[in-house]
This record gives sequence, C-alpha cells and structure tokens, in this order.
Amino acid sequence: MVMFNSLIFQYTSIKPLGDRVLVKIKTVEEKTGGGILLPSSAQSKPQGGEVVAVGEGKSISSKTLDISVKTGAKVVYSKYAGTEVEFDGESHLILKEDDIVGILETEDIKDLKPLNDRVFIKVAVAEEKTAGGLLLTEASKEKPSIGSVIAVGPGPLDEEGNTKPLSISPGNTVLYSKYAGNDFKGTDGSNYIALRASDVMAVLS
Repeated sequence: MVMFNSLIFQYTSIKPLGDRVLVKIKTVEEKTGGGILLPSSAQSKPQGGEVVAVGEGKSISSKTLDISVKTGAKVVYSKYAGTEVEFDGESHLILKEDDIVGILETEDIKDLKPLNDRVFIKVAVAEEKTAGGLLLTEASKEKPSIGSVIAVGPGPLDEEGNTKPLSISPGNTVLYSKYAGNDFKGTDGSNYIALRASDVMAVLS
C-alpha cells in the first residue's frame, strides 16, 4: 500500500475516476473495552469506512454502469485493497468498486449486505475437544472451513453488463477455501467471513 502525504495536502478535493471509490477510513480503536491503551501492533487494521466520493462508473461493452455504492454509505473492503492517502487531515483509501465487500446498514457486521459476487458466511464453531476427549487450546483448534450462508451479493457482471445470479443461497451450509476472504467478529461473539463465490467449493446437505 502506498502512502502519499504532503502531495495530497496541497489539493482541496479528490475525484475518483472510472469505477474507483474514495473511502474515509474508520478510526482504529486505541483502547480496549476496559480502557487499556493498545500499542499500534495490537490495534486491529480497519477494514471499513465511509464513502465520500465515487467515480463515473465502469465501462462494459458500449455502456457505463453506475457505481453500486453511494456517497455516505458505510462499507467494508478487502483487507489489502487500494491506495491509502492522507487528505484533509484524515486517512482515506482509493479503491476499485470490486474491492468493496459489502455495505454495513447497522453497526453489527452480521447485517452486512454483500456486493457483486461476495458471499457472507457465519463460520461453524471450531471443535473444543479431540476425538479422544482432550481439550484443545485456541492455537491448536483447527480453523473451520464450513459455515452457514447469511447473505449473498446480486452476482458478477457478464460481458454485456448483466448480473449473473449466484448459485449459492442464504441458509446453505457450505465448504469454502480455508484461507480465503475477510474474517470478522460479530457483537454476539460469532465469527463471520466474507469471500468470493468462487472460493466456495461445495454446498453441504
């Protein structure tokens, strides 16, 4: 990720081009719930923010499609997406619309509305014990790659700019690639993951 500092401060506006979006990064929590000050290394990297400007849209075939997010929307984006810039005294990110995972309609991640080909999954609880009954530590628990689909995006665009609906539906139990997507912790303590539909390997029944 590239950081531009003084270069950006001398300008009064940033206008994203094409299918790019300018997002004001959500401030990282500097304290725990108990008021303990966190060092920079312990602060979780933000993956969300507020859309402050959008480009004119994506050109497909002979038409231009509008950006699917609007100014003011609270969004979640891929962890390593975009270029970070300091602008107007605050951190912003310029990224492609496709790097936006979904729209947050409440403060709770479980209410995420996925975009494009993204799938939002509640992760199955990891096994607490081995088959022999030994209690597992957090570090030794196998990371689950099975979960229940909470919500799905409308689907990717084809070459004509038409939406192709996903073959995965809310309520499906799915097997997904172990190291894919973005991990989130809900306010209820549950683990969630947002990933592309192509990272879902099978529907289980």
